[in-house]
Amino acid sequence: MYVRHLQVTDFRSWAHADVAFEPGPSVLVGANGQGKTNLVEAVGYVATLGSHRVAADAPLVRHGTQRAIVRTAVVNAGRELLVELEITPGRSNRARVNRAPVPRPRDVLGILRTVLFAPEDLSLVRGDPGERRGFLDELLVLRAPRFAGVRADYERVLKQRSALLKSAGAARRAGRRSAEGPGEAGDIRTLDVWDGHLARHGAELLAARLDLVADLAPHVAAAYAGVAPESRPVSIGYRSSLGGALPEGYGRPGGARADVAVLEVALLAELGRVRAQELERGVCLVGPHRDELDLVLGEAPAKGYASHGESWSFALALRLGSFELLRADGAEPVLVLDDVFAELDRRRRQRLAEVAVAAEQVLVTAAVAEDVPEELVGARYEVRDGVVRRV
Repeated sequence: MYVRHLQVTDFRSWAHADVAFEPGPSVLVGANGQGKTNLVEAVGYVATLGSHRVAADAPLVRHGTQRAIVRTAVVNAGRELLVELEITPGRSNRARVNRAPVPRPRDVLGILRTVLFAPEDLSLVRGDPGERRGFLDELLVLRAPRFAGVRADYERVLKQRSALLKSAGAARRAGRRSAEGPGEAGDIRTLDVWDGHLARHGAELLAARLDLVADLAPHVAAAYAGVAPESRPVSIGYRSSLGGALPEGYGRPGGARADVAVLEVALLAELGRVRAQELERGVCLVGPHRDELDLVLGEAPAKGYASHGESWSFALALRLGSFELLRADGAEPVLVLDDVFAELDRRRRQRLAEVAVAAEQVLVTAAVAEDVPEELVGARYEVRDGVVRRV
């Protein structure tokens, strides 16, 4: 798989950019602020419908304009598809494949797969649990695009159920209704319905995450040993809000594959057990939104115990492990390395370059050409003054 052509209009700093790529390494060189990262961000957006730099779409549209357009020609197994995305903040985005509209933008997921490593990835180790859950869900969708819909359904149910808990809990605390009053009784009956929805969608998402972590763990451990052989070994694991109710072996390499029906029953039971606490606090205490991806360095959690170099190595291992997992699945991804070589020492640069040259396509950005290892010879592009020029 590779990106043959990228065109953007009113995306980030670019009024217009048009770049032809080819398989193998392509290195975009330019000083900070010239827009090289914006170009690989556009590539990543086609693959994930999200940015690795911002949570919302509005910053992706060039200031003073109403919408941004991203077009990519993607070649996979000899077949080329043209993907067009129209990003319009405040309105529904639109998508086309080979000039034909598709019902939803997420229908383009899976056409292009990318694994991107960027300085922001340090937050995977040092940031809050939401960063790591987002990492898992993004990889899950890259691996099986249908989970974009599963995640959207779960988030919709979670929002509705959380709003109901908040209103019912506030009414109870304020004493506006008695425990047997019709208002609260109606709220509780409605809550039973939303419990079922949350358990059903949550079980599907949870099962997929558990199996993903079990498959990913060996690749991450091997990648970390390659980039930091002098360091303590690492491992990853999934910590569920189900706690002891999670069946033994789920989420572990070599363990049982997660059973959605079993998890749905477990989630329903746990929701019933904590209902009084949820009503008191007005928040949903059980479900994949409360879970954590544990990153362990030696015997200690990486967050708070890993050095700066170890944190970088762990973040790199998560991305390299993702790359190897997708390759093992038969879905060769495009590897995107956004301004990371300047942050790495010689050994980590070398290890990353060894993996990168094995990719069908790798897109690299760098402020200085000398930061890029010699192994990544290939097409070079100069990004300067609003122009991309092959050199």
